[in-house]
Order: sequence, then structure tokens, then C-alpha cells
Amino acid sequence: MSTMDEVVDGWLKHRLVVQELLELVDDEQAQFKPWEDAKSLGDLAVHIATSMDMFVKTVKNGEFTPPQEESNYETMRDVREILKKYTETTKQDLKSLSKSQLTDEVEFNKDIAPGSFWLSNAIDHEIHHKGQLFTYARIAGVKAVPFFMKHPSELK
Repeated sequence: MSTMDEVVDGWLKHRLVVQELLELVDDEQAQFKPWEDAKSLGDLAVHIATSMDMFVKTVKNGEFTPPQEESNYETMRDVREILKKYTETTKQDLKSLSKSQLTDEVEFNKDIAPGSFWLSNAIDHEIHHKGQLFTYARIAGVKAVPFFMKHPSELK
């Protein structure tokens, strides 16, 4: 894995687009589900935030750290605030990781791998759900979605 600043920047170029996309979603679209048992658009956005936080805290703590449940939102503004809060916390946690935390083995879901593996997995997980979120938003009626990632110059 590269330097932590590069990891943070690589993650942020995706997370900031999620935040931008959610600015285009209104309250009526927050409960949109493409099928009956799916997460709602709002729930999926919160899942993105809490999952990344869970992965990073697991690496930081050296053991599985369950995600905090954040399903108490009423509006898209609430969802955006949850995502913003987790983005800042996760960013600081990522920057605080030591080289040993990245190389130490961590058990997660009965699998054992170095912390760097779990961080890479976390970013892939977020990108997967970001794609779903884009699809949800388009089906729910958002006409113009942002480009799928931020240019590195937009991260500073």
C-alpha cells in the first residue's frame, strides 16, 4: 500500500462524489428502493459511511469493531450530515494508522489478513456501493449525476 496520504486521497476521490451525489437527492427519493427487500437510498448512503468506518476502526483496533448503527434520520439533510461526520472521522482514523497496523494480521469475518488488505477491501466495498447509489439515484429521478470520481486537484 502507498503512503497513507495517497490512500486517503484515493478514498476521498470517491467519497466526495458520494457527498456531491447526495446533494442532488431530495427527501422523497431518500426512501426509494429498487426492489422490496433492498436498502433504501438513504440507508445505502449511511451503510457506505458506517462500513468504511468499521473497516478502518477494525484495522486501527486490531480486532473486529462492529459498525455503529445510524438509521435515525428523517431527511436527506440528516443523511448528508451522517456521511459528512463519518467522512471526517474516517479520514482522521486513516491518517493515524501506523505501519505496524497496516502489516499486523487482523481477523475479520473469520478471515485473517494484514490491515492493508482490509483497507483495500473497504475501498473496493465503498466503490461497489457507490455504483449502486448512482443507479438508485438515476432510477429515483436524479437527472444529472456528478462525474464518478474527483480529480486529485479537487481534494485539497
